[in-house]
Amino acid sequence: MAGPHGRLIVICGLPGSGKSTLAAALAEQPGATLFASDDWLDALGLDMWDEDGRRRVEQLQWQMVQVVLRLGGTAIVEWGSWGRDERDQLRNGARELGATVELVYLSAPVETLFERIARRNRERPPITLDMLRQWAMAFQVPTVDELALYDPPAKVTS
Repeated sequence: MAGPHGRLIVICGLPGSGKSTLAAALAEQPGATLFASDDWLDALGLDMWDEDGRRRVEQLQWQMVQVVLRLGGTAIVEWGSWGRDERDQLRNGARELGATVELVYLSAPVETLFERIARRNRERPPITLDMLRQWAMAFQVPTVDELALYDPPAKVTS
């Protein structure tokens, strides 16, 4: 478990970049809790494309993230976090609680993302290659300056 002020790990990237796989592996650490909006939308039977539902799920998850951080645990946020503003809000909110904050950015070529998404066959309706291309243009890739605002990843020893 992290120190008394908690640890937030924000995982960002487009669909198919490996966020869920990495988040699940990180969640195996003692004291870690995963907050993945897609999982909750699925569990609640909500449409993955329902932006209002997603916003409400992420607001509820953020309230729970803050509890985990106050208790000194590790919260893993796997929402995609495509925009710098969203990542800034998460980082600033966690820092107000005294938590360390790490950012993990995952990427792959659009064609690779599309192959992975097609293979997992999760989304209804399916994500198209054109959608992915549009999203890749909208995604705000973390800059060197932004990455410098985060703490280095904690070393995990066995």
